Amino acid sequence: MNQLFYGDNLEVMRRHIDDASVDLVYLDPPFNSNASYNVLFAEHDGTEAASQIKAFSDTWKWDEAAARSCDEVIVAGGKVSEAMQAFRTLLGDSDMMAYLAMMAPRLLELRRVLNPTGSIYLHCDPTASHYLKMLLDAVFGPQCFRNEIIWKRTGAHGSSKRFGPIHDTIFFYTKGEAYVWNPAYMPLPQETADAWFNNVEPDTGRRFNRNTLTAPGVRSGSSGKQWRGIDPTAKGRHWAVPGFARDVIGDLDTIEALEALDKMGRVFWPKKAGGTPMLRLYLDESKGVPALDVWTDIRLQTSARERLGYPTQKPEALLERIILASSNEGDTVLDPFCGCGTTIAAAQKLKRRWIGIDITSLAISLIRSRLADTFITAAEYKVIGEPVSLPDAVKLAADDPYQFQWWALGLVGARPVDEKKGRDHGIDGRIYFHEGAGSKTKQIILSVKAGHVSVSHLRDLRGVLDREKAEMGALLCLEEPTGPMRKEAASAGFYTSPWGKHPRLQILTVEDLLTGKTLDRPPVQASTTFKKAPKAPERQGEQRILQPVDEDN
Repeated sequence: MNQLFYGDNLEVMRRHIDDASVDLVYLDPPFNSNASYNVLFAEHDGTEAASQIKAFSDTWKWDEAAARSCDEVIVAGGKVSEAMQAFRTLLGDSDMMAYLAMMAPRLLELRRVLNPTGSIYLHCDPTASHYLKMLLDAVFGPQCFRNEIIWKRTGAHGSSKRFGPIHDTIFFYTKGEAYVWNPAYMPLPQETADAWFNNVEPDTGRRFNRNTLTAPGVRSGSSGKQWRGIDPTAKGRHWAVPGFARDVIGDLDTIEALEALDKMGRVFWPKKAGGTPMLRLYLDESKGVPALDVWTDIRLQTSARERLGYPTQKPEALLERIILASSNEGDTVLDPFCGCGTTIAAAQKLKRRWIGIDITSLAISLIRSRLADTFITAAEYKVIGEPVSLPDAVKLAADDPYQFQWWALGLVGARPVDEKKGRDHGIDGRIYFHEGAGSKTKQIILSVKAGHVSVSHLRDLRGVLDREKAEMGALLCLEEPTGPMRKEAASAGFYTSPWGKHPRLQILTVEDLLTGKTLDRPPVQASTTFKKAPKAPERQGEQRILQPVDEDN
């Protein structure tokens, strides 16, 4: 079954993923060692500043943990040890060294879990790409390097006193010399499509190109025979049916194949008598041109329906190209930094099994929401690592209060708020909803308490509801509520929606949530808390037909 892990990907891989069990790895790790890595969500109306939840803060600072990780890799010996020693000499006790100390053991684990014909794609930007390339060479061997793919991620982008940075780098390595490869295609440039497909059928308006049906050299077999009174040997040639045409007509001898193509209307006959017939190639059937290592045809537009407000979100088309090229239906795809779940969504759509890992409960909640919106009930998977019992929840609250808070909010479909905003004092999460097309956005305010709770917490929350003019509020807590707390909640009355009356102030314990109880509120279809991902169209496991692209845009 598909698996979604909450936790540190290094520990997850070591404990849960078997040797040689994965066919394809894609990873897009955080790579700017001087930044805090944040999960960002646009406000519900798209106009306010983004809410910001820290997923990583100073994670890649050189400290005792980074030094220990680095030493473990060095002590293990081998090429990776040699590379890390060289990096240490060059970089010293720097944040970039901490980043490489984090990446090295993870890349070693990724090599372990890849099967012998597997591939790995590592997505990064120029901040650390040169170091990562050397590290990948040490882990997989320079002989297993296949491509450095340049992806043009955006259009015009100004930058002060330097050329505008508009590309990312994707390193493509394989585990061995034999590996899965399915030809990938890119759209024809518009000028090429105009030049090549310059014929138009009067009755259908379809544009087509004329392709030769002969090749140099005389043959004595079927391909050298006359057809329809035309003898190719007179010009030192022979009949040659292209491979893509044979995909349509099947395994026939050459003359039979020509007859079949003619019956299908795929042979173009020149008006001039004695002219050599040619094959009709239609623009709307073109797969494009074989993909090169510079990708300019895929971009996540600002207005794209699939955009979920996640800052490092990649377009599904990018992952689809990678998955289709380096795996087959039924293969297993792993993303150890799965973020908002683009790899998972693409793998599910293309009928691959998948494993996703992320260190934040917030990301797990977003992926669950994305899968539900996109595939309804068709995506079957198991979440591993999140609390499944009250003792688990108590431990998470003690180990990491923020992760506990995000996990609890995720159970009710709420979005965490930015703890830096003074105006959000007393608010841990929000749920937005509408009551009909064009109606005003309304909200439910959430407060999460991992420790002792009392009636004062309900009174404070009630005051926040009044201050924020919110329709409803809820307290999520570990402890059982007291009698005075329940009385305070009941005294808040009800909010009436088109779906009925809902208690304006509610209390849910973690035990309630783990047993399936949830908020009494307007239905999820009315929620606008997370931007909904579009439903998945029916897709086949092959490269899509590609339309011409204007490379200047």
